[in-house]
Amino acid sequence: MAILSPLRSRSAAISVAAIAGTVAAGVCFAVSGASAGTVSGSLYRDPSSAVVRWVAANPGDSRAAVIRDKIASQPQARWFANFNPSTVQAEVSEHIGAANAAQQIPVLAVYEITNRDCGGASAGGAPDLNQYQTWVSNFARGLGNQTVLIILETDSLALLTCLNSSELAARNQAISTATRTIKSANPNAKVYLDAGHSTWNSAGETANRLRAAGVQYADGFFSNVSNYNSTSNEANFGRAVISSLNGMGLSGKRQVIDTSRNGGASGDWCGDDNTDRRIGQYPTTNTGDANIDAYLWVKPPGEADGCRYTAGSFQPDLAFSLANGAPNPPTTAPPTTTPPTTPPPVTTPPVTPPNSSPPTGDGCYADVAINQWAGGFTASVTVTAGKSDISGWTVTVVLPSGTAVTGTWNAQASGTSGTVQFRNVSYNGRVLGRQSTNFGFQGTGTGPGTTATCVTA
Repeated sequence: MAILSPLRSRSAAISVAAIAGTVAAGVCFAVSGASAGTVSGSLYRDPSSAVVRWVAANPGDSRAAVIRDKIASQPQARWFANFNPSTVQAEVSEHIGAANAAQQIPVLAVYEITNRDCGGASAGGAPDLNQYQTWVSNFARGLGNQTVLIILETDSLALLTCLNSSELAARNQAISTATRTIKSANPNAKVYLDAGHSTWNSAGETANRLRAAGVQYADGFFSNVSNYNSTSNEANFGRAVISSLNGMGLSGKRQVIDTSRNGGASGDWCGDDNTDRRIGQYPTTNTGDANIDAYLWVKPPGEADGCRYTAGSFQPDLAFSLANGAPNPPTTAPPTTTPPTTPPPVTTPPVTPPNSSPPTGDGCYADVAINQWAGGFTASVTVTAGKSDISGWTVTVVLPSGTAVTGTWNAQASGTSGTVQFRNVSYNGRVLGRQSTNFGFQGTGTGPGTTATCVTA
């Protein structure tokens, strides 16, 4: 592993090994017309992420409840960092299909550029830029036609110290071509390029690098991936970058900010040994800022930076340190978008969409979406209040014979088999009229049907 310079304001650290074999499926969708930028809708939570799998496998761990409620319950980016041109299209299609079926927005972090990380803790990527373009083309073929957020090549523009002038020109051309390839395959894809963060390069220099890499073809830029700068500092930095881009005739560009661990102290980039970090603002497209499309968790909280632990590996002590003492996540409003009349086909594992009938009176109503695979499943449950506010809820689910619940998030389960009741936790019992909150559970065997009974407290 390379020794990293203290002058480097380090951004991404993620290992190929940590990503390999992570099969995603789950829950998300989006359209334009947000209350802030150009994206609107619920973000996708991958029920097969490393943190979800850890919570399911360690229900008795003293840290599990905090990690479950404040990290595993939240949507995070799915990283694509393995050089696998023959299989990447199927992997992307599977992930996108599950997200579209759940009517939520997936966030995909592409991390495959040749000579990535300048040989640091996350060295790797495509062997050369021609093979990189082959990989990107196959990746793009799996994106479908619904809204997806693409975080394209963290560190690729902020970290250039290892490239000579010809290599830099080739990288800029590669990123520009990758952007156009993705947008051509899915015009509804939102592509964001690397802007480093507010304590790395200046806003003017960042704008110059974005222009050289083809930001005119992209929707904007991302900042603070894997870092700890405050959201307000990143927003101010973003406004300065946008102002510089506007001065170059490149108007209409927007920012997304990684808030996965910027709720505490800032300082040195590596968080493996730092207990002053906290998760930041929970992921949302409702930013209230016309320059900012979303606050995202691009770096999954609990994944190591490569100092004390292997880069990209999930470490429960890091996750617990980030989540412990952090505020509880908010409840969510129901989607206001209309699902597509002809969604793209969903590849295995299959996702069973929830019922769509809204509650017509008082009380509450539960929709269940099932993601089934060989030997197990996850269930995402949306609890919607009727005409009036509710102060607590209980959802009853009947499980098939031989099925057992192995983990639950955002709810308390009574029993693990047969008829199981799920009750709200402290922060999501109150739901306003016609609004919703979510919980989920994971199990072995065959998942239940899409119907469940909901009663108020």
